[in-house]
Amino acid sequence: MAGGRLQRELKKRRPFDSLEQEAALNITRTADRFGICFTRLFREHGLTPSQYNVLRILRGEGKPLPILEVADRMLTAVPGITGLIDRLEAMGLLARERSTEDRRVVFVTITGSGLELLARIDAPEAALHRRLLGHLTPDELRELTRLLEKARQSLDDCGG
Repeated sequence: MAGGRLQRELKKRRPFDSLEQEAALNITRTADRFGICFTRLFREHGLTPSQYNVLRILRGEGKPLPILEVADRMLTAVPGITGLIDRLEAMGLLARERSTEDRRVVFVTITGSGLELLARIDAPEAALHRRLLGHLTPDELRELTRLLEKARQSLDDCGG
């Protein structure tokens, strides 16, 4: 069977309909495989990828954020941000409080336990990044990033 690596991996007999289709499916396949690796890592620490993302956002900000701001900064769309926050609060990894100016706004902040958990994940996560992408040169990584950002420009048309 001729064709590229993805065509062989999928055991696809016919060529892809277009280069765009092949590229889009390569992105999907790669994101899925990477996602599996990260999900396993976070699961070892009792987190889902979305929970980890919330904690990283809060650690990076260094101050309380409104829940809707956290939702806007998520890597992936989360339909139930309130439930996600509830679970992290129950785990003692973040705390919430209502705004004194606007009672409709709820702020969340990472706790000491949340910071400690992220500190334990930092080294294994960095090692996973190196394992997944360390075979690319710095120039290749910059080009990959540039191309992926360019590809995402079209998402405005479909609500992404």
